Amino acid sequence: MQLGVSMWHDTQMNLAIAVADRIDRLNTAVGRTVAWLALAVVLLQFALVVARYAFSLGSIWLSETVIYMHATLFMLAAAWTLRLGGHVRVDIFYAEASPRTRAIVDLLGSLILLLPFAAVLFWLSAPYAARSWAILERSQEASGLPLVFVLKTVIPVFAVLMALQGVAQAIRAWALLLIPPPLAGEGGARSAPGGGSR
Repeated sequence: MQLGVSMWHDTQMNLAIAVADRIDRLNTAVGRTVAWLALAVVLLQFALVVARYAFSLGSIWLSETVIYMHATLFMLAAAWTLRLGGHVRVDIFYAEASPRTRAIVDLLGSLILLLPFAAVLFWLSAPYAARSWAILERSQEASGLPLVFVLKTVIPVFAVLMALQGVAQAIRAWALLLIPPPLAGEGGARSAPGGGSR
């Protein structure tokens, strides 16, 4: 009976880790795709500066394009950055903490801070974006981009991607915490749920 429960538990955990893997792959694909916007922003901004100061030319829609690309890059690559641990951590103990302590911090951070934040942001931004779509909102500038509704849609998409990455982070932290800590004098790594070792 106990063996059956253990096998069921391992199956469920492997399933959860498979979900986390899929989330990681999704956010990695999105992040790597929008990362190319960084190059586009630099090149376009350079062209705008040269046009303005060398030829006294300006373009509102090109300037707004830079803003749109910049916002899209940072909003849609944020979850990928979280996956890679690239966000700034303001702490004095995380870097030196044990893997289990880090897992606890990651789990609580996801459940108490990240997921509620993402839920509230989606709740507030989805109607905001929907209203913009209803009128196909455009720039207030006559020659600006007629795509404000698309830009505003990035906000709830950001919330969804961050929430998904928070779920993946919580799953991996929980999986690590389920591994019994090594006994005193015990060497070697234990097998982690879902394969591999920790």
